[in-house]
Amino acid sequence: MESTENQQTFTAAELDEAFARFQRTVAEVAETGDWDRYADLFTVDADFVEHALGTLKGREEIRAWAWKTMTAFPGSHMTGFPSLWHVVDAPTGRVICEVDNPMRDPGDGSVITATNITILTYAGDGLWSREEDVYNPLEFGRAAMRWCEKAREHGRLDEAAAAWMETTGAMFARRR
Repeated sequence: MESTENQQTFTAAELDEAFARFQRTVAEVAETGDWDRYADLFTVDADFVEHALGTLKGREEIRAWAWKTMTAFPGSHMTGFPSLWHVVDAPTGRVICEVDNPMRDPGDGSVITATNITILTYAGDGLWSREEDVYNPLEFGRAAMRWCEKAREHGRLDEAAAAWMETTGAMFARRR
């Protein structure tokens, strides 16, 4: 069984500061779409646990996943990934937070979002050795479908969202 303890010890203040830098970088990445910068927040041998897809091994798998996922609908329509709250666990070098995933305005000013819990393990030097995202895929799918329906109503449904709506998204359509 893998040890859950971090090899290095960090203070709560160090973890707070590292998490603040992480959040600033993620906010910049959300603006620029430069997912390489996101991947570069992780150690070369980092693990990224994505419950719907499994565990990504290493920075380069994280990089490939980020580019593929965040440049396709619905990830491509998310405007940011702010933490709503966080706590630090200094003995394990972890930061646990709730991340908001709001989508762009579908045309009527509404805010459509879903949240997840993220557990980050700090490795030092501004790098993270592990991220685990815990979320309900059904909640995310339903939010994306609500966005598509509203965007269609307001003439703002783009080709990528329409394709998702007709394929993967079909399972999230409201039953009438």
